[in-house]
Amino acid sequence: MSIEEVKQNQPVLIRRMTLKDVDAVHAIETATFRTPWSKADFEHEMTKNPCARYLVAEADGAVVAFAGAHIILDEGHITNIAVLEPYRGRGIGRQITQALLQYASNLGASYLTLEVRAHNEKAQALYRSLGFIKVGVRKKYYEDTGEDGWIMVCDKFPEAQEDFTEEETLFTE
Repeated sequence: MSIEEVKQNQPVLIRRMTLKDVDAVHAIETATFRTPWSKADFEHEMTKNPCARYLVAEADGAVVAFAGAHIILDEGHITNIAVLEPYRGRGIGRQITQALLQYASNLGASYLTLEVRAHNEKAQALYRSLGFIKVGVRKKYYEDTGEDGWIMVCDKFPEAQEDFTEEETLFTE
């Protein structure tokens, strides 16, 4: 087995994002999106937005992916999902999205929505494989390119975990 194969089979730890992860998450956001959120945006999500829930994936001792959503009662909206380029194609995007679906289910959400670029066929395929369906189009949604955004929704969640508990939702440290 090659070193690359060993590296690709390394376990991924998915956990709740903390304030200590903001720099790494912002670096992933900046490397992934044309119009990235600012570091202050992520700090606001972690310290001021009680609806925000974020997960990170760690591999090789570092944060390599993140996913976030806003959960309001039984409704949820995925804000962003990103995986560092060297870690794409290893199933990490699927793992963190599945973990986010489980988290939303545990919080009582009955569905999640998201927007995805009309040309982003890889992301669309991932979302479809997880039960998302296209329900609409936001014309010229992405300001940086004028590209349309597909609205997708998923109501196929795993069962809520009976032993799920959640500590404070806002971080102050």
